[in-house]
Amino acid sequence: MTAVNPAQPPASNAVGRPTPITNATVLQKPSGMPVHKYGRYEAVDIPDRTWPEKRITKAPRWLSTDLRDGNQALIDPMSPARKREMFDLLVRMGYKEIEVGFPSSGETDFAFVRSIIEEGAIPEDVTISVLTQAREELIERTVESLRGAHRATVHLYNATAPTFRRVVFRGTRDEVKQIAVDGTRLVMEYAEKILGEETIFGYQYSPEIFTDTELDFALEVCEAVCDVWQPEEGREIILNLPATVERSTPSTHADRFEWMSRNLSRREFVCLSVHPHNDRGTAVAAAELALMAGADRIEGCLFGQGERTGNVDLVTLGMNLFSQGVDPQIDFSQIDEIRRTSEYCNQMEVHPRHPYAGDLVYTAFSGSHQDAIKKGFDAMETDAAAQGRTVDDIEWAVPYLPIDPKDVGRSYEAVIRVNSQSGKGGIAYVLKNDHKLDLPRRMQIEFSRIIQAKTDAEGGEVTPAQIWTVFQDEYLPNPDNAWGRVQIRSGQSTTGSDGRDTITVEATVDGADTVLTGTGNGPISAFFEALQAIGIDARLLDYTEHTMSEGASAQAASYIECAIDGKVLWGIGIDANTTRASLKAVVSAVNRATR
Repeated sequence: MTAVNPAQPPASNAVGRPTPITNATVLQKPSGMPVHKYGRYEAVDIPDRTWPEKRITKAPRWLSTDLRDGNQALIDPMSPARKREMFDLLVRMGYKEIEVGFPSSGETDFAFVRSIIEEGAIPEDVTISVLTQAREELIERTVESLRGAHRATVHLYNATAPTFRRVVFRGTRDEVKQIAVDGTRLVMEYAEKILGEETIFGYQYSPEIFTDTELDFALEVCEAVCDVWQPEEGREIILNLPATVERSTPSTHADRFEWMSRNLSRREFVCLSVHPHNDRGTAVAAAELALMAGADRIEGCLFGQGERTGNVDLVTLGMNLFSQGVDPQIDFSQIDEIRRTSEYCNQMEVHPRHPYAGDLVYTAFSGSHQDAIKKGFDAMETDAAAQGRTVDDIEWAVPYLPIDPKDVGRSYEAVIRVNSQSGKGGIAYVLKNDHKLDLPRRMQIEFSRIIQAKTDAEGGEVTPAQIWTVFQDEYLPNPDNAWGRVQIRSGQSTTGSDGRDTITVEATVDGADTVLTGTGNGPISAFFEALQAIGIDARLLDYTEHTMSEGASAQAASYIECAIDGKVLWGIGIDANTTRASLKAVVSAVNRATR
């Protein structure tokens, strides 16, 4: 095999064909970056792993940490008003566990927790959660913030990873474990002292930086915490295993969860929670695989808000379930309202390519994509009609659209947008969706060339309104935009005893009022004969029509392809009377030929 020199074209082989490109001929060069500085993640010895065979068939428990982890990552942390707006949004969407702050961090968070309790903003089936470090004065302040709450969880954490033990705490394994044990005991003591019987109280522990903590030590710390809390029937403990910094592949993350789930001694009383961050860009995958590996709950933020590259994205996770026919038990049906509220609260924009919620995620500019989408919509309508059902009652199957945009509150207006990359399918879709005009295929090709010339000349995007303006100007002259040799005012057709039709049309030709008459095998044929009297030689090539709506006032659209003085052109006519619509279509083509 001949090596390829990128500066030269590939040599031909013995039979005159170019040498094929292979792995041997694509030669990557060393980057020169200091890769020696970084160690590899540790694999998990679990040869009989079971998670690869699992599927996610139901929604997990969800916890939103937008008001805590998300808020602490903002350039401009939320004001009390913005916090309340976010909290109310999360409640409306259906989140039943919401981490509402870090009350011991300052008066702002403490006051917010108190406000939603005292103002009765928390539904009885919603559990609020608050975060604390494992120091006594902070634990006391944290529990104090929950006084009077109906359902509340204290979330205690301490870092357990080797780097933190060595650099931050300068402590041994036993000393770091003791921090978790003492903190758990203090949470229990202050909850007993401060909270009354009206509070349903829960506890959550996180061995922070779980992704870098040795598995045997993470298990040892969690078991020690459970020894203090004593989980049993009706007394769960939440063990949250955070990817504080995402450090491995999603598959390794899943292995770690399966290992922990197998080895916890009181697993049936443990809610195993996954808290991914997105440092490697695979937080969603890590969360989904962790669920397959035994996790019960996911913590994250709307749209992936959070420190550095963000927490795992709850919107994407929930909508991924929805797209597979699994109820996420969270309401995303008004995705734009959710996005706008999040942008207001966080003072940060959601990217236009963000999965499911971005401005452009249901939009196709490519001509081949647009054509496939249009055909997909048409096939859905045909299949539904054949089954005697509505489109909403059959399985969704439209190319390039994983879900129906209507299900998240989007209109179809933005599904297809036209620019220089677009083709006939996209333009035809806009006309059918917005104006109920189902153009024949050859007419689609004809009109797409007109739009293509416009985009090539002017650049940028052509909006649906601009497409319609161009279409009207090209095919539908009207009193406000009169052009062409012929304008018809009225027409009457009669059928003789020989079965032939005679047509009489009152018209204006070249600015002069006149009456055109002709006879033929049908009104259109008769009109062609009438046009010959004024020197127009027209011949019918194709004809199609359809109604544009139902009911007594429904209009018809007629499309006629004509050969006119050596030109092949389409015309369109719209009228409540199908005969008049046909005559208008002929006039449209005739006028275009002489324009």
